[in-house]
Amino acid sequence: MAKTKSVFVCQCCGVQSPKWVGKCPSCGEWNSFVEELKVTGESRMPSLKTARTSIPVNVSEIKPGNEQRVFLSGNELNRVLGGGLVPGSLVLIGGEPGIGKSTLLLQEALRIKGKTILYISGEESEQQIRMRADRIGFTANQCLVLTEVSLEIIFRQLENIHPDLIIVDSIQTLFSEKIESAPGSVSQIRECASALLRYAKDSGTAVILIGHITKDGSIAGPKILEHMVDAVLQFEGDRHHVFRLLRASKNRFGSTAEIGIYEMHDNGLKEVVNPSEILLTPRSELLSGVAISCTMDGLRPMMIESQALVSSAVYGMPQRSATGFDLRRLNMLLAVLEKRCDFKLASKDVFLNITGGLRVDDPAIDLAVTCAILSSDADIPVSPKICFAAEVGLSGEIRPVNRIEQRIIEADKLGFEQIFFSKHNTPPAGKIKNLRIKVAPVGKIEEVFSTLFS
Repeated sequence: MAKTKSVFVCQCCGVQSPKWVGKCPSCGEWNSFVEELKVTGESRMPSLKTARTSIPVNVSEIKPGNEQRVFLSGNELNRVLGGGLVPGSLVLIGGEPGIGKSTLLLQEALRIKGKTILYISGEESEQQIRMRADRIGFTANQCLVLTEVSLEIIFRQLENIHPDLIIVDSIQTLFSEKIESAPGSVSQIRECASALLRYAKDSGTAVILIGHITKDGSIAGPKILEHMVDAVLQFEGDRHHVFRLLRASKNRFGSTAEIGIYEMHDNGLKEVVNPSEILLTPRSELLSGVAISCTMDGLRPMMIESQALVSSAVYGMPQRSATGFDLRRLNMLLAVLEKRCDFKLASKDVFLNITGGLRVDDPAIDLAVTCAILSSDADIPVSPKICFAAEVGLSGEIRPVNRIEQRIIEADKLGFEQIFFSKHNTPPAGKIKNLRIKVAPVGKIEEVFSTLFS
C-alpha cells in the first residue's frame, strides 16, 4: 500500500531533510526548507499508452532516425534551436515577467501550418488567450487551447488529441494530485517535468515549457529541471526598450552561440533580420562623443554605437556612470588613458551609454569606448564611416579579438570606409581583398588617437 511521510525540501536546490533546518547544507540558502508530504510505495508517474520496454542494444545496431525537424514560423527561433525543433525534445524557455515569452510562443503556435498544436495555459483563461491572439493576428490553423493545471487531466486529453507540439505556460502552474504539495514547489516541478519528459521521448512529440525565474535571474525550481530538458533558452531584454534577445544556455541539438533578436510591437514580436541598421542612429550632422564598434553576440556580428559625455566635475567628486557597459571596465579604461596616454580625466565626469538598450560584454568594444570618451573630451567628432574592433590592454596595447574577418565583412556590407583593429589580428587576405573598406591595423592606443585627433 502507498504510504505518506513528511519531508522537508529546499525550494532552491531540491535537497531533502527529515527535519527543518535554517540553512540549506547544499546551496547555502536560508529559510528555504518547506514541509511536503511524500507518497511512497506506488509509481507516481502517469501511465502512458506509448510506453515501451527498453533493452540494451549495441551502438552500431541502432538505426539512425529519419525524423525531420519541425520548422517554426520564426527564423530567429529556428536559428537558436539549431535549425528547428527536434521531435521528442523538451525545451525550456525562461525570462523576466512581461518580457514576451507567452507572446512569442503563442504567435509561433498560431502560425505553424499542417501541425496539431496544443497550447496548455495555467495562467490565463480562454478569453484572455483569444484577446492576445486577436492582437497578434492569426489565421485558421490547428492550434488547440487547454486551460488546465492538473497533470492527470492533461494526460487524459493527450491520449485523445495526439498533438505534434505541446506548449506549456507555465511549468510552475502544473500539479499532480498524487503529491501533497503546492504548485510551483520543488516536488511538483520535478514530477510534472519528469512526466512530460517521458511522454515526449516515448511519443516523439516536441514539448516547450515556459518557466518562471527568480529575482537573481535563474530558472525557478530545482536545478535538476535544467538538466532534464534538452535545451534551455533565455529571453532577455529591458521591458522599457523594444529589443529582445533569445539565447541558448544549453542545447543538445545545436550551438549555444547563436542568438535571436526581436523587436516588440503592438501586434507581437517582430524578427530583426539586420540589427546593425536599427541600432545605428542616423545623423545629419557630426557629433562628438560617438564611436561605432563591431561586436559579436554569439556568431552574429552587430554594429553598436557608444555615446560618451565628458564634462568638468561640478560637485567636487567626479562621477562615473555606464549604461549597457561594465562600470568597472570603464574605470579601468579611464585609468589606462590617465596612466599610459597622459590624458587628464581624473577631475571630470564621464558618462557612457550603449544605444538600443543592449548590454555588451564583448571586449572588442573597448577601443570604440575610449575613442568616444576622448572625442567628447576634445569635442572633436569621429567620422560615422569609421568603426572599431579591438580590446585595450592595461599597458595601452591594442589586443586582438576573435572572428575579425566576420567583423570586417559586416562593416563593409554596411558601408563603413575604415575599420581599426589590432595588428596582431591577421584576417585571411583572400576573404577581404575584394572589399571596399580600408583596414587599419594598429598596435598602441596612441596610434589610433594620433590618426583621429591629430
